[in-house]
This record gives sequence, C-alpha cells and structure tokens, in this order.
Amino acid sequence: MFDQTTLLKKIKKIKNKINLLKRNLDYFYINKKIKNINKKIKKLILNKNYEIISKLYKKKNILSKKIYKIKKLIKILKEIEYWVKIFNKEKDLYIIEEINIQYLKLKKKINKLEIYTMFKNKNDKNNCYMDIQSGSGGVESQDWTKMLLKMYLKYSFSKNFKTKIITESIGENKGIKSVTLKIKGNFAFGWFRTETGIHRLVRKSPFDSGNKRHTSFSSIFVYPEVKKNIKINIKTENLRIDVYRASGAGGQHVNRTESAVRITHIPTGIVTQCQNDRSQHKNKNTAIKQLKAKLYNLEIKKKNIEKENINKNKLDIRWGNQIRSYILDDSRIKDLRTNIERNDIYNVLNGDLNQFIETNLKMGF
Repeated sequence: MFDQTTLLKKIKKIKNKINLLKRNLDYFYINKKIKNINKKIKKLILNKNYEIISKLYKKKNILSKKIYKIKKLIKILKEIEYWVKIFNKEKDLYIIEEINIQYLKLKKKINKLEIYTMFKNKNDKNNCYMDIQSGSGGVESQDWTKMLLKMYLKYSFSKNFKTKIITESIGENKGIKSVTLKIKGNFAFGWFRTETGIHRLVRKSPFDSGNKRHTSFSSIFVYPEVKKNIKINIKTENLRIDVYRASGAGGQHVNRTESAVRITHIPTGIVTQCQNDRSQHKNKNTAIKQLKAKLYNLEIKKKNIEKENINKNKLDIRWGNQIRSYILDDSRIKDLRTNIERNDIYNVLNGDLNQFIETNLKMGF
C-alpha cells in the first residue's frame, strides 16, 4: 500500500543531501560567479570585444563543469516534486511507479557524488603506487601476496584504471615476495589509500599435506605519484644506484643485460627499484619517480606527526595493525575498521571492494 508520508520523508531527506552537496562543492559561490560572467559578456557584446568574451566563455565553461552534476540532481528532484503534485490531484498509482524510478535514479547519483566529496586530501586526484609485501611464513604468505595482487588488479579494472607492475620479486611455488603496482586514473590515490595496512589470511593451507589451518600476513602501502610542480630535491651524492639482471619473464634480452635498476636513498634508507622496461635509462627514471613520491610522503608524515598521533583512526604500517581479515574456511571477511562482514569471499577476492572502500571513505579513514 502507498504511504505518502514515507515518500515525503524520503524526498525531504534527499533534498537535505543535495543541499549538503551544494555547500561541499561551493555551488552557491560558483553559480554567483557564472551569473557575474554572464553580465560582463552582455556588456562586452555591445562593444564587440570578442577576445575578452572568448576568455570569459572559457572561464564560464570550466565553472559550469564543476556544478553540472549538482544541477542534474536538482533537475531530477524537481521532476519528482512535479510527479508528487500530479499524484495529489489525480491519485493515479501508475504515477507512483514513475516517482520510484526517478527517486532510485536520484539516490544512486547522490551516493556516487557523496563519495567524491570525501576526496579532500591534497593528493586524492593523483595516480598512485601500491607496494604489497609478504610477511613471514614463506610460501603461504607469498601465495597470499599473489592473491592480493590479483584482487587489486581486478578492482582497478572495474574502475577503468590502468595498471602496470613496476617491480616484482617472485617467491616459491610462483608466489610473490613483494610487488609494486602503479595505478593510473582519476582519483586513483583517493580510492586506494584506505587499503594501506595489514591484510590477514586464515585458511586450510593447500601447501600443507596435513591440511592444517595457517595464518598469513601481507602489508599494503599506498602512496601518491608526486606531480611535477612539487619540488623534491635529491642530491646525487645521497644516492646509491645498482644495476642488475632482471628476473622472471621478459625474453632473452631482459635476462642477458643489466637493465634492472635499484636506487637507495642513503639518508633515509628508502629503496626503489624497477625492472619493467628493457631500457636501463627508463627503469632508472621510473625508480627516481617512485623515490620522489616516497620522499614526499615522508615529508608529509613528518609535518603531520602530531596530528597523526592524535588521530586514532590512522594506522602505522606495522604487523600489529590488521585492517581486514579473510577467513576462508569460515567463508567470512571482516573489515576491522568498519565492522563490515561479508560471506561472498569469491566476489571480494575477485575485486568487489567497493563496500569496504566507500564506507572507509565516508567514515574519514
């Protein structure tokens, strides 16, 4: 049975969400600027000052793009309110179907836009790097690291992000000791940064003849790609550069020549390496970019150390800080920050991470 009171409450809630998004995205300020530009254009048309008019139109287009999504939400809301008025007059239940369609459409768009308002960190828009490191436990942990890599590659694909393995250290039984992944896409760092921490796997080991339960750990560290306009000074005398033969697949050329590059920043002990390209020069440039990103991240941490100590929600990268447990033989995955539990293990390990990541973003992690 149709409940008009419930419907009106839903519409009011949606309207409040749109008003909040307006404030968060500076809708009123931007709209005012667009109106002022329109006034200037009208005056300049009379004087035929087309050069300045062209510049103003470009500025207006940039501003309009910023509030386009909000305007779309307002339009759908007005349509819903229009159909409610029609229903109040005609009491036609078919109109309720139209209202529900528009309501669900609007709710979906608002949820999507709400996520993007969570990306307030300076580097959230940037591409990023992800380091995955297996813990103690030999073949078991190395297999877990490989599973995590596959999970994040599939999640990246679902987000239309481009990925590239920068460096990879192969372990036993085709497992992975460590791997660095570069992820390119809009808000890549924003989407991935909450995955930093320790990921714990509990399962009956396929490598144990007694089929005993094993616990494995892998650490994830996500850091943004440093943009060119950020200055990070690296002195040559502070670097130790080693070249070596690339391991793994790649053809005869890769295995014969010393194309792989490892760079150690002596003052901090930070190490980056790249063996992805056949060119030693290109591998060196990639390793330098990684080093700049890590040094930048280190400086940010130093500046915000007091803030980080106060903020209990932010985790240091150490083995005590598990952010998620994957208990396979119980068919249970639990995110320890949000307390979300899921039983669809296959879906999660195949990249269905949106629920965990979006909730973490909304909670401010």
